[in-house]
Amino acid sequence: MQRIAIIGTGPTGLYTLAALIDGQQSLAITLYEAGDQAGVGMPYDEHANHRAMLANIASIEIPPLTCTYLEWLREQSAGFLAGYGVAKETLHDRQFLPRVLLGHYFRAQFLALVTKATERNHRVTVFEGCRVTDLQAGDNALRLWTNRHAEPAHFDRVVIATGHVWPSTAEGGPGYFPSPWSGLIGTAIPAGAVGVLGTSLSGIDAAMAVAVQHGCFQEQSDAPDSPLRFELNGDSADLCITLMSRSGLLPEADFYCPIPHQPLRIATPESITREIDAGAEGLLDRVFTLMAREIRDADPRWSDGIALEEQNADTFADAYFANRAERNPFRWAQRNLLEVERNKRDRHTVPWRYALLRLHEVVEDIAPHLNEHDRERFNTGLRRVFIDNYAAVPPESIRRVLALRAAGVIDVLAMGQAYQMDIGDHGTVIKTAEGEHRFQVFIDARGQKARDLTDLPFPRLRDQLLAHSDELPPVGDNYTLMVPEIGGHRIALAALPFLMHDRPFVQGIAVCAEIGATIGGSIHRAAQRRRPWLAGYDDEH
Repeated sequence: MQRIAIIGTGPTGLYTLAALIDGQQSLAITLYEAGDQAGVGMPYDEHANHRAMLANIASIEIPPLTCTYLEWLREQSAGFLAGYGVAKETLHDRQFLPRVLLGHYFRAQFLALVTKATERNHRVTVFEGCRVTDLQAGDNALRLWTNRHAEPAHFDRVVIATGHVWPSTAEGGPGYFPSPWSGLIGTAIPAGAVGVLGTSLSGIDAAMAVAVQHGCFQEQSDAPDSPLRFELNGDSADLCITLMSRSGLLPEADFYCPIPHQPLRIATPESITREIDAGAEGLLDRVFTLMAREIRDADPRWSDGIALEEQNADTFADAYFANRAERNPFRWAQRNLLEVERNKRDRHTVPWRYALLRLHEVVEDIAPHLNEHDRERFNTGLRRVFIDNYAAVPPESIRRVLALRAAGVIDVLAMGQAYQMDIGDHGTVIKTAEGEHRFQVFIDARGQKARDLTDLPFPRLRDQLLAHSDELPPVGDNYTLMVPEIGGHRIALAALPFLMHDRPFVQGIAVCAEIGATIGGSIHRAAQRRRPWLAGYDDEH
């Protein structure tokens, strides 16, 4: 049997396992999970997330493992679902539910996959509460060390699926959290000035985790225009949460669109590939021309409204955000929420929004081919637009923000491009052109940052790679490390933070499924080449 190790059992690890056990050849698969339970994943772990935090993906968008998310939900008892604020009779495939509920689904899928693997004559070993401390590449075998074993284990292939990388401890003084997943959950937050850096779903979730310590959300059927109310505890009157970003814009609510996505007509994958093949010089501008044609073809009226014909790769972002930036963020959120709810009832798709959603998937391919100047232009322009579009949040998250606003609990701060952040023992100070803002508690919720080889948590492998490569991970199309001189092609790097340099939009469960399927297919093909009648055939051929 080929010996395969998977480090990490979040969604990427699960989809890799699913792809591996669907092959014809029996494999010996060992899974290592640093947490207490394999299969849950940090973004969905009850220890790292509050039940008020919502997943921004619905069942219809989640690639099934042994069953769909909705099928699993309908198998659960009404009492179990009610514990998460979900009524069984209201379940549907476009519903946004608590993150921790999705964690229960993935745990159940993990157990089902292990059973399925055994039935298909694979040998599966699972180590929970077991952290991999080191990994070393080699031509004949890979060596792997853990905190629970005295001697290294040997494998033919290793998949690094360690997921997000968050700071484990506060980097400043008391009351500073370098991420919402760095001790915020479970910490008693006083009713005072709380700053949240980031206005995306992570920032909103951080605000919710604080708010529910000081009050509760209540449905009010007698107020159809504002069906959700936040009741602040009497002793929490000093609570003031400030969401902040450079622009001070709130995200928009998730919008209705056909799933699976309809194909693009102009900026197709084939046309983007042709532009890439034509060379890096002018690549960004040529691709923007295709984008603009695609958007105009989809929605001429909206295109005229932002003068799309006059825009370029540098001005499009300002034109895109201009209307929202001129308005009060909470009023815009209310208006957008009503529009989204109406469109979902009518099953109406806003053409320009849908065009941008599909475009980000193909335009991402140009990122590793841009020269340094155009990469900076892309990051400050089009990248912002795409992220704002695909990172639309659950409508319920917007309702909660509006309820907190009505209760006088939350505000939004536009910091501008030039701001300073001073983290001290007695709080955090944000200095903007308009003045200083002091916070007793501060949460950095800007999301996952790209990581390079210097951040790799395996010292031996890190030193091996840095000796043969620069700091950017040398990842191939099949996610293996393109360092054959040390046997790096036997290791797949599937941890999303290490892929973000060349794939700026790499995120979400669907991407985890695509990565897992690609890696599984690659390992199966390599195993086929090692059949007895092909003994000695090099993996690289």
